[in-house]
Amino acid sequence: MGVYGARVGIHLTKIYTRQGDQGDTRLGDMTLVRKDHLRVIAYGEVDELNAVLGVVRLCDLPEGWDARLGSVQNDLFDVGADLAVPVDPEAEEGRLRITAERVTWLEQWCDEVNGGLEPLTSFVLPGGTPAAAQLHVARTVCRRAERAAVMLADHEPTGAVGGNVISYLNRLSDLFFILARGANNAAGQPDVLWVPGGGTTA
Repeated sequence: MGVYGARVGIHLTKIYTRQGDQGDTRLGDMTLVRKDHLRVIAYGEVDELNAVLGVVRLCDLPEGWDARLGSVQNDLFDVGADLAVPVDPEAEEGRLRITAERVTWLEQWCDEVNGGLEPLTSFVLPGGTPAAAQLHVARTVCRRAERAAVMLADHEPTGAVGGNVISYLNRLSDLFFILARGANNAAGQPDVLWVPGGGTTA
């Protein structure tokens, strides 16, 4: 079963349909494609990212972050719905597209958290608190989703990807990096810094 409907209204009555048993699925506009189609891969990566965020939200997070990450999860369904349907200027009415305002919202959160952090003196290794480690997992999965969206945009005609999808994913991965540092900072855990050539064995 695909997770993204053709329009905003969703009504699920049956979870398995057997329609994909031969490796086919339908996009949001009901076009039949193979499950390894670049578009399916792109919104599948976004779906995985959403699942990773569900794990992040089980961690001990600074006050207010859980609700905001819930908003990000909701945005990611919008991103998936956006990716599930190519842009068609003649059929855009009622289509769900991620908006530029949501990208701005991510930037504002980035600036808010980053403003309380010390400047970096090296690259950061994933780790520290469980929350920070999970946020780094989210960051890397987000980058993979972004790459998939870029591949889709590069391999299909103009309009393959909604205008704000790649910007949103790009900014979101930046946010996860900043939040990982912020989670460590809130717990009194220093950044885990890369030491070039310092990977000695015990």
